[in-house]
Amino acid sequence: MTILIIVATLALGLLSTRVVKLLHLPNVTGYLIVGLILGQSCFKLLDSNILESFSIIVTIALGFIAFSIGGEFKISNLKKLGKSVFVITLAQSFAALILVDVFVLLTFLIMKQFTNANISMALVLGAIATATAPAATLMVIRQYKAKGPVTDTLLPVVALDDAFGLMFFSISFAIAKIFATGEQITILNILVYPVLEIVCSLLIGGAIGAILALCTKWFKSRANRLILMITAVFLGVGICELFETMPFNLSSLLVCMMIGATFCNLTNNALEIMDGCERWTPPLFMLFFILSSAELDISLLGKIGIVGIVYLIARSVGKYFGAFAGAKMVKADHNVTKYLGFALLPQAGVAIGMAQMVSTKFATINPDLAKSVVTIVLCATLIYELFGPVLTKIALTKAGEIEVVKKMKNKQSAITN
Repeated sequence: MTILIIVATLALGLLSTRVVKLLHLPNVTGYLIVGLILGQSCFKLLDSNILESFSIIVTIALGFIAFSIGGEFKISNLKKLGKSVFVITLAQSFAALILVDVFVLLTFLIMKQFTNANISMALVLGAIATATAPAATLMVIRQYKAKGPVTDTLLPVVALDDAFGLMFFSISFAIAKIFATGEQITILNILVYPVLEIVCSLLIGGAIGAILALCTKWFKSRANRLILMITAVFLGVGICELFETMPFNLSSLLVCMMIGATFCNLTNNALEIMDGCERWTPPLFMLFFILSSAELDISLLGKIGIVGIVYLIARSVGKYFGAFAGAKMVKADHNVTKYLGFALLPQAGVAIGMAQMVSTKFATINPDLAKSVVTIVLCATLIYELFGPVLTKIALTKAGEIEVVKKMKNKQSAITN
C-alpha cells in the first residue's frame, strides 16, 4: 500500500507540472497544491500516520536541498562578487528577520497571547522569513533572458541569502526551543549552545565534504560518484540525529550545506559531478513538497490568520527596504536600489525545509506550535510562489532588463533619431 501511495503521489505531482505550466507558474506551486488536496485539509489520503512513516523522505530531501545550496559557494566565485553583494544580502536578510520578529510579537501582545510558545513562534518565523527561492527567480530570468545590473546583483544575492538564512535559523531555533520547553534562560543555552551548534555543524560538514572530495579522486565513474554524494548526505543527516540527546544539537541543514561547499572548493570539476546528483533528486524534491503541503491544516487559519498576514507583510517590507538600504550603503546602481527588493519575495524549498525542521523537533514539545508554523509558512509560500515570480518579472521589466523591453526601447530610440 505504501508503494502505491508513493506512485500515486508522484503521478499527480507530475501531472500538476503540466497544469501550472499553462498558468506560467513554477512547478513547486503545483506540488504544494497536490499536497493540499491529498492532505489533511481535503481528502486526507495522506493522513498523519502516513506522513509520519514518510518523515525519512522529508529529512533526506532537506539534506540534499542544503547540499545543493552549498555547491554554489565556490570561494573563487565569491571573491568576484565583491563586498557589495554581501552587504545587500545581509541587510535584506536581517531586516526581514527583525521586522517579522517584532511585528509578530506585537501582534501577540495586542491579542493578549504573549506566551513563551508564541515567543518561540515569532523567533522561528523571523528566521524563516530570511529565505528566498532561487529556483523561482532563476526561472523568470531564464524565461525572459533578463540582463543588466539588477539581474547581475539578484542572482548572487538569492544564492547567498539562503546561507545567511540557515545561520540565522540555527541561532533563532536554538533560542526558540528554550522558550518552548520553559527552560531557564542562561548564557549557556541562549549563547554558547547556539554558537556550538553552528561551529560544530560547519566543522563536521567540512570534514565530510573533504572526505567526499578525496573519495571522488579514487572513484571515477558517474554511478560511483553519485553513490558517494548520496552516502555523504546520508552520513551528515545521520550524525545530526545522534546529537538529538546531547545538550546542544547539530543542524542537518548547515552540515549538508557545508558538505556541498567544501566539496565544490576542493574538487576542480565539482559542478559537473554534482550535476549527476541534480538529476537524481527531482522526484525526491517533488515528494518533499507534496508531503510538506499535506501537513497544512486549514482549520488553524482561523486562529493564526492575523499572524500569517503580519508575517506576509512584515517579510515583504523587510526584504524590500533591507535591499534598498543595503544598495544605498554600497552606492549600487539606481535600478538596483529601486527594484531589487521586489525580486526577493519568492519563497519555497529552504523556507519549507526550515518549517519542517520546526515541525519535526517541536512535534513532542509543542505540537500546536509546530502545526501553526507549518501552516503559516506553507500558506505564505503558496502566495509568494503565485505572485513572487510575477513581481520579479515586473521589477526586471521596470528596470529595462528583459529582452522584449530592450528591443522596444531600441526601436523607439531609432525612430526618434
